[in-house]
Amino acid sequence: MSNLTGFVKRLRDIMRNDAGINGDAQRIEQITWLLFLKVYDAKEQDWEWDDEDYVSIIPEECRWQNWAGDDKSGRAMTGDVLLNFVNNTLFPVLKGNDVLNGDGTVKIKGIVVTPETPIKKAIVPTTFADANNYMKDGVLLRQVINVIDELDLSDYEESHAFGEIYESILKELQSAGSAGEFYTPRAVTDFMAQMIRPKIGEQMADFACGTGGFLTSWLKELKKKVKTTEDEEKYSNSIYGIEKKQFPYMLCVTNMLLHDLDVPRVYHDNTLLRDVLDYTEEDRFHVILMNPPYGGSEKADVKNHFPNDLASSETADLFMSVIMYRLKKDGRAAVILPDGFLFGTDNAKVNIKKKLLREFNLHTVIRMPGSVFSPYTSITTNILFFDHTHPTEETWFYRLDMPEGYKHFSKTKPMKLEHFQPVMDWWDNRQEINEDGFDKAKKFTAQQLTEELGYNLDQCGYPHEEEEILAPMDLIQRYEEQRASLNAKIDRVLEEITALLGGKPE
Repeated sequence: MSNLTGFVKRLRDIMRNDAGINGDAQRIEQITWLLFLKVYDAKEQDWEWDDEDYVSIIPEECRWQNWAGDDKSGRAMTGDVLLNFVNNTLFPVLKGNDVLNGDGTVKIKGIVVTPETPIKKAIVPTTFADANNYMKDGVLLRQVINVIDELDLSDYEESHAFGEIYESILKELQSAGSAGEFYTPRAVTDFMAQMIRPKIGEQMADFACGTGGFLTSWLKELKKKVKTTEDEEKYSNSIYGIEKKQFPYMLCVTNMLLHDLDVPRVYHDNTLLRDVLDYTEEDRFHVILMNPPYGGSEKADVKNHFPNDLASSETADLFMSVIMYRLKKDGRAAVILPDGFLFGTDNAKVNIKKKLLREFNLHTVIRMPGSVFSPYTSITTNILFFDHTHPTEETWFYRLDMPEGYKHFSKTKPMKLEHFQPVMDWWDNRQEINEDGFDKAKKFTAQQLTEELGYNLDQCGYPHEEEEILAPMDLIQRYEEQRASLNAKIDRVLEEITALLGGKPE
């Protein structure tokens, strides 16, 4: 078994010497497309074993096994030859463009996708649509490829171990500039998947799936229920994801392949660009687990896809409407939303909350500490659990306090699943809790929430902010996290301004 422990560090050390890699985000994106091709090659070898008529969608010259492998004979491509191949043959072909000979004839035909192309083949050009090769040193690129090619994904134990390594790569997104928005802490996704209690035969969706955290947690929880071959088939077809941005989409597809989903139903698309009134029963799901993007402002052409009374400009609000329109009768949902949704009083927010309480059973709201998503954002968030069974009659609110010994979650002290234990202990034996004169857990009737509180769901919140006196090193760590959060916001605003001006960010 190859040395997996230092896998990420070895790649990082090589890439630091390449002039084309500028920062963590580019380094991770570079690793990701190489990993995708390595993982996809391993899957294709399995598919060829199972089906002797299997034909790869990737031309032979561009398949990983035929250009990336190095048998140490000195024949492997490196230097300028390798760079030329990657930039002028591999990428054009995988993006669907023909590579021509000097006389203009086709040398290698670009990948072609038709409506009949199976998902497991169509994901290749979709994954590479906006991918980039940032490396400029072909010798260093060869070194990176060799490290990745050492992975033996045919070995069950090594493949499983690498799945854990991949998790560490995804965690690095939290410090990779604005890419942090695509990663929800694993403790949170695992908790939500556990409390939603998956069943064999159900299909779960995430309409802004990022790197696939919720899909992964759902699969991990559902796997415990698999007993038969029929169960295994239903397990493999139990997820559906949509991701708008290219980079997290690529990470997600690779993630699903690593979890042995041969046909990952994950699509590169924008959920908000379809009229919600057009959804039919076939578009609905038994379970929805999501952390919708929040803080964004949508243009009029996006809002036009929603009924006037629900047409908020806030991205998270629009996703909340999509979730309600796409949840099956008797279906269940768990959704992360910022505090602004709970206490918001603008017409669209109130109307969305009216629809939620009148048509769905909002049974539980978990208030989470503000630093759960640190360092990317300090916005305080909540988990709303609801089902499509009957109108809301009563809603429980529970405030999850910081665990003992913690003042603040951080990169070095992240939230863990065990920190949700107080909620899990309370979940099946609910009681109202009052601490120091403040409600920690309390039940409200629908009448109280609507008539007395005017759809203000900001209940059992954090009573006050305590002044923190930190040790010098902790203060530096806090400053670095706040700076990373601010930088991410600045990057996002600059991207939006650049887009409005019709340009492309460098």
